[in-house]
Amino acid sequence: MPQVPQTLDALAVRTWCGLALESLGRAREEIDAINVYPVADGDTGTNLYLTVESAAAAVEAVFAGHETMAVADARDPHGIGAPAGSGTDADASGGPGAVRSAGGPSLADAVRAMAHGALIGARGNSGTILAQLLRGMAQVLADGDTPHTDGQGLRLALRQAADSARLAVAHPVEGTVLTVAAAAADAADGAEGDCAAVARAAHEGARAALAATPGQLAVLRRAGVVDAGGRGLVAVLAALVETFTGESPGLLVVPAPARAREGTTTAQASPPADACTDDGSEDGGPAFEVIYLLEAEDAAVGRLRQRLDGLGDSLVVVGGDGLWNVHVHVDDAGAAVEAGVEAGRPYRIRITHFGLGDVHTAGAAGRPPRERAQRAVVAVVPGEGLAGLYTEAGATAVLARPGEPPASGELVEAVRRAHAREVVLLPNDAELRHTAAAAAEQARTEGVRVALIPTRSAVQGIAALAVHEPDRRFDEDVVAMTSAAGATRHAEVVVAERQSWTMAGICQAGDVLGLIDGDVAVIGSDVTATAESVLDRMLAAGGEMVTLVLGDEAPESVVPHLEARVRESYLAVDTVVYRGGRQGALLLIGVE
Repeated sequence: MPQVPQTLDALAVRTWCGLALESLGRAREEIDAINVYPVADGDTGTNLYLTVESAAAAVEAVFAGHETMAVADARDPHGIGAPAGSGTDADASGGPGAVRSAGGPSLADAVRAMAHGALIGARGNSGTILAQLLRGMAQVLADGDTPHTDGQGLRLALRQAADSARLAVAHPVEGTVLTVAAAAADAADGAEGDCAAVARAAHEGARAALAATPGQLAVLRRAGVVDAGGRGLVAVLAALVETFTGESPGLLVVPAPARAREGTTTAQASPPADACTDDGSEDGGPAFEVIYLLEAEDAAVGRLRQRLDGLGDSLVVVGGDGLWNVHVHVDDAGAAVEAGVEAGRPYRIRITHFGLGDVHTAGAAGRPPRERAQRAVVAVVPGEGLAGLYTEAGATAVLARPGEPPASGELVEAVRRAHAREVVLLPNDAELRHTAAAAAEQARTEGVRVALIPTRSAVQGIAALAVHEPDRRFDEDVVAMTSAAGATRHAEVVVAERQSWTMAGICQAGDVLGLIDGDVAVIGSDVTATAESVLDRMLAAGGEMVTLVLGDEAPESVVPHLEARVRESYLAVDTVVYRGGRQGALLLIGVE
């Protein structure tokens, strides 16, 4: 048997997230199939998977960051290139008492990352509640004054998780994931021993509560299923047991929905006309699901809760410390978004019409599924401006905000939205190549022919999209797009966040960096001068077309200056300019 953690530490959190993702991946379709509450939209398993995927990615990023620091320390033992303020281990995690060991991140580092990742990646009603469950655990485990690494700490964390999740829901309903979470915490409270014993008790308590959910919620009883969100939580707790024991608990057998046994999927079937709806089932419910992240103060969020509670149902607001995830079902989606604007800054806004069938089950209201297109392009883009450009060109755009790269599940969803037999996938970022490959593989299992073109920048994606011709043979189209992307050199101008070693020497925080093909080539103090130097280096090797994508934070004067530079110094070279919005980089440059 492989070694397993004996106490709660950062490695245990990392292991748990990975196992939970695997567990939800195996159970995803089963959970989707039994999803009847609060809306029978058949996506609870997928939403939980995407939420945990985001949490796991955030934890992996923390470990990767510490590994990078360790390599830098080994190469720079005297600290010449160390980031400002990172001279001691005590401040590495950004919190009091969260001391980082030389071998990796602290428990506080890991659980904070897990909670934050789940918060920004939470999808759907159950995913949002799961994010709050993880945040509640983090509030206990990241307490720097009193380390909680033993069974008692896990008991306290599970209790705080259940209590905080219940408080996040405007109108808690029994027979849901909240009931299962409370039962897990109750069972853990009565357990004695180490983390393994507490995890086992919590899992068994959750399983028993899940089995009882049909008796608590009429919509579940009519469909002959257990609660889908609760089923997902049981899978997550099973992963916790495996983390501390090395053994997975026995498989949980969930009966197929009653209507599915009769030949109709749960999400497609309509309840009987005389079905009781006093349990808050989906009958006659709001038309839209609205989800967004929100930067706002606590007092403003309190007022927002009251406003949204009057607009619809299934209201869940989770988070804290200035960042929140808001989920609500409403008839007036615009009013729900406006309420967020009044409270603070909403972003990553997602609005889904429950009847359209684009991300939910097709065939709602008796409509036949729409015909698939022959071919589509799905592209990851770093800003709203580029998202609009790609969309106008016919692509399905996936917006990647700075520091928030999309997970593979989001790319798979985008492929599904494209609704085509053949899809060309453009990751537009070297670091997303493996994520995109995983998404492509998943889409292929669903019968979609996918070609992944390893674009490293959005300007390479623009070049590929410019030669895209959906009417020619798929292989020929992919070859042409790949050739165009490969013939486009790419660069970006950014501001250094900290002191560091680079290929061009040592940079200081605040320096302007010019990166060509991913490597720092120029270090300067002025954006325009640095951009000009980068452009000159790129055009020294020749070129016929220069593409400039201006970010919101770049000075307006930089583009006219570069356009004049090209006209005056490089004959027969054309320039095209786009506005990228909040794209992270001040400027993207492409040379074809």
